[in-house]
Amino acid sequence: MHDPREPYFLSLKRILHYVRGNLDYGLHLFSSSTTNLVAYSDADWAGCPTTRRSTSGYYVFFGNNLLSWSSKRQSTLSRSSAEAEYRAVAETCWLRNLLRELHTPLSSATLVYCDNVSAVYLSCNPVQHQRTKHIEIDIHFVTDLVVAGQVRVLHVPSRYQYADIFTKGLPLALFKEFRSSLSVRCSSALTAEEC
Repeated sequence: MHDPREPYFLSLKRILHYVRGNLDYGLHLFSSSTTNLVAYSDADWAGCPTTRRSTSGYYVFFGNNLLSWSSKRQSTLSRSSAEAEYRAVAETCWLRNLLRELHTPLSSATLVYCDNVSAVYLSCNPVQHQRTKHIEIDIHFVTDLVVAGQVRVLHVPSRYQYADIFTKGLPLALFKEFRSSLSVRCSSALTAEEC
């Protein structure tokens, strides 16, 4: 940071307070008989007040285990919320190709859940429109996978969009629910009351 100010310092203190209070939490892994990928992707739109870039967030389960997750600022500006969400969908699809290159068979099409209806529609509609030409590469990448039956982009109601944990502040109860959905739990050495 070039010019840290008090709001940044307060944010840092809040993050450190959270980390200190949650040292007993960790990612739990389970044995799994399935080899399918399920992803949730989300994006805010122009969420950065300085640059107006969007933040993408996603997580991907391989069977019953969290395999990959990310929350990062998009490298380009998005002209709409659908575009921001669609870029997040495209980011989740690369993992399928990586597993294929590692000779890891997948038992079914990758399911990608997105709460933006327009982004879901774009994935199933191979026709390009003038308004979407600027995101053409992402659209072709995802659409090719959808047409090949390797990826299905499905709508999920915002209430169940667990990737929101990566893109926005949530009420405490919802944050805890979404954190639990990521298999992040208190270690078994402590009782539930202590966590």
